[in-house]
Amino acid sequence: MKVKPTSIPDVLVIEPKVFGDARGFFYESFNQIAFDEAVGRHVDFVQDNHSRSAKGVLRGLHYQIKQTQGKLVRCVRGAVFDVAVDIRKSSSTFGKWVGVELTEDNHRQLWVPEGFAHGFVVTSETADFLYKTTDYYAPMHERCILWDDGQIGIKWPVASIGTPRLSAKDAGGSCIGEAEVFS
Repeated sequence: MKVKPTSIPDVLVIEPKVFGDARGFFYESFNQIAFDEAVGRHVDFVQDNHSRSAKGVLRGLHYQIKQTQGKLVRCVRGAVFDVAVDIRKSSSTFGKWVGVELTEDNHRQLWVPEGFAHGFVVTSETADFLYKTTDYYAPMHERCILWDDGQIGIKWPVASIGTPRLSAKDAGGSCIGEAEVFS
């Protein structure tokens, strides 16, 4: 597997080695030893999640203020533009974002560590999105930052999509300046 740093050093793009021929392909989607080496520490995952969304659905920017979750994310069907936003006030990259295209063809994964808000928009007709988390979902600790917060300035690829389709929770998110974030 190849590990590519992003402009935010803690967020990593992971590209597995894919073996393919006329019959299809094979790749190792997760290996604990290789992953720990890539991120520089041991990480335990406790939950796997799977979402299916239609084109134009935007989910995020989500995080848990307690029971913080690191996420290893990938798109196994279709395509998404995936985003991580640093919401650690003590970080030199606080309020900065990284965006990566994840598709069924590029097989990329994104490591979004604890202390980041996460979201994605579906750019294909549908997308199946899988992710591992380092802690369990805890709705009482879940928070949401607005996807279009001008202070963050994410350049979502929505021109061809139009207005993204949001849940009520996502439409009611907070701006980063008013959100409960990490110290």
